[in-house]
Amino acid sequence: MAITVHPTAIVDEGAQIGDGTRVWHWVHVCANAKIGKDCSLGQNVFVGNKVVIGDNVKIQNNVSVYDNVTLESDVFCGPSMVFTNVYNPRSAVSRKNEYRNTLVKRGATLGANSTIVCGSTIGEYAFVGAGAVINRDVPAYALMVGVPAKQIGWISRHGARLPLPLSGDGEAKCPETGETYRLVDSQCTFVG
Repeated sequence: MAITVHPTAIVDEGAQIGDGTRVWHWVHVCANAKIGKDCSLGQNVFVGNKVVIGDNVKIQNNVSVYDNVTLESDVFCGPSMVFTNVYNPRSAVSRKNEYRNTLVKRGATLGANSTIVCGSTIGEYAFVGAGAVINRDVPAYALMVGVPAKQIGWISRHGARLPLPLSGDGEAKCPETGETYRLVDSQCTFVG
C-alpha cells in the first residue's frame, strides 16, 4: 500500500516513510526521519531529523516530535501533546549538543496536552492522562495523571483500568478482555 501525502505537507528528500502511512495537512517531515508503516500524522505535525517512529503510530494534530525522540510501534500521541529535547533551554545559549533521549515504548498512550520532559522513558502500554506532565521514567502499564504526574493505578493493553494495588504483588484480569496481568515487586507484566 502506498503512502498518502497531502499536497500541503512537506516531506524532505531522504525521509523514510513506510507503506500505508498517511501524512495530513501542513505536516513537515525532516530529511533523516524514519517513520514506519501504517502510521497517521495529523494536521500540523512536525517530525525532526533524529526521530524514529515505529509501525501503526497515531500522532494527532499539533504535535512536534523533536530530535532524539523514539516512538515504538502502536504509540498514540494525543492532540497538542508536547515533547522536549533540551532540559534547561535558553534562547541565548545553544544546547543542541545536550539533547536528551526520550523513549516511548510499544503501545503507550500520551493524552491530549500532556508534556513529556526529555530524558524520560515511558514503559510499554503506559497511559499518560490528558494534561499530565511527565518528568521521570514511567513503568510499563502505569496510569499517570497530574502535574507533575503521579501514578494512580495500572492499565491493560486494551486501555481498561486493572484492579491492582499501586505497589506490592497481585494478579488481575482486564475487565474488558479477560487477559491476565501480574504485579510482582511493583512491576506489572502481561501474562496472557
